[in-house]
Amino acid sequence: MNFQVTVLKILVAYPDGFALMEDLKRDMAVLATSGRDWADRTRRLAAQVPDLDIWSQGLVERVSGGWRLTSKGREVLEFMEARPVTPQPVEAVSIDHGALPEKALVPPLPLPADRAKRRRERREARERARASAS
Repeated sequence: MNFQVTVLKILVAYPDGFALMEDLKRDMAVLATSGRDWADRTRRLAAQVPDLDIWSQGLVERVSGGWRLTSKGREVLEFMEARPVTPQPVEAVSIDHGALPEKALVPPLPLPADRAKRRRERREARERARASAS
């Protein structure tokens, strides 16, 4: 299961979600040796979709020497990464709902994770791994 989550996470970092097999293998090697944090993270993500099968569910497709993340794969990954909203404690307050617009009663949505920062960090990790391998 962690393997499949890792594949999804790697492919989402590539342009158009496509990576050659040699790139996938290299990135997987980097992540596999990056420590317990990665294994714990993929385990938590996999728990969101217990019956995950990237091939039979059409999340990843094989394309000329590599793998490509499908739009359905992106949706499933976004679902897996969505953090549950923790309810905030509410004080008992008397509110005149007629005085407030309806929009004011809806809490703001959480901001999405900074994908550009994560991509930069992964790119830097790949570059460090390449430099240390040579």
